[in-house]
Amino acid sequence: MLELLVSTITQGLLYAVLSYGVFITYKILDFPDLTVDGSFPLGAAVTAVLLLHGANPFLTLFAAAGVGALAGLITGIIHVKFRVRDLLAGIITMTALFSINLQIAGSNLPVARATETIFTAAPTMAVFGSFSLIWRKFIVALIVAILCKLILDWYFKTKNGLLLRATGDNATIVTTLARDKGRMKILGLVIANALVALAGALVCQEQRAFSSTMGTGQVVFGLATVIIGTTLFKRMSFVRGTTMVAVGSIIYKCCIQLALSAGLPPNLLKLIMAVLFLVILVIGNFQKGGARGDA
Repeated sequence: MLELLVSTITQGLLYAVLSYGVFITYKILDFPDLTVDGSFPLGAAVTAVLLLHGANPFLTLFAAAGVGALAGLITGIIHVKFRVRDLLAGIITMTALFSINLQIAGSNLPVARATETIFTAAPTMAVFGSFSLIWRKFIVALIVAILCKLILDWYFKTKNGLLLRATGDNATIVTTLARDKGRMKILGLVIANALVALAGALVCQEQRAFSSTMGTGQVVFGLATVIIGTTLFKRMSFVRGTTMVAVGSIIYKCCIQLALSAGLPPNLLKLIMAVLFLVILVIGNFQKGGARGDA
């Protein structure tokens, strides 16, 4: 039972990196970015191929983030430069990435057990070798999630980060400061999809496999975790947005695991995710309505 709980929390921490990216697009930029469903498996595909060619598992994370950033850049250019609506821009990139992912790694690509990952590489074993694999995965996932969170928290305090946050809240302010709001949107999409692809790389190394369908529903997952986290901590202004979505990711993964443990077939996993997301949205809308009524 303890191992199942640790494994579930580990999954929540790995996917928290994806949630950070969705937090930037959905909560900060107010941009419904469907690129996520393509950039997540893109990071996994690149990672799987590089690992099988003997690449350093830590360096594959940077490669995955790089290709994810490129995917975000393409979405941003389509939206800003070609003036395509945000939703359509994401759909176009997501659709193109599905074929690209198939070209990179095929429909399925397992990573051999003998292949090193960040959970079994020499540096990890040197520090955490006394722990079992399940605990090593947990510790590494915790370190990565916290590191990404701290970097984002620092970035949001910088001048550029503040401008990015202003782009979603009030783009006019960005213009008055002689900055191009379009470029800030593109930058936000680049950062967000780099994080999403990084999450795909982490999950690929944790599961030792790539699947062309592993990106399906990830934008729903990301949105759900953001809504769970922001709803749960909405009265706690001292809690940072990155912390909110990380906790939301863990809670969401735990809810899915509870549903599966209750006997629901794994084939219904995506249905469970969709229903859970709908319930979260309905509860959130009721809470907003109640708040307006109290006012």
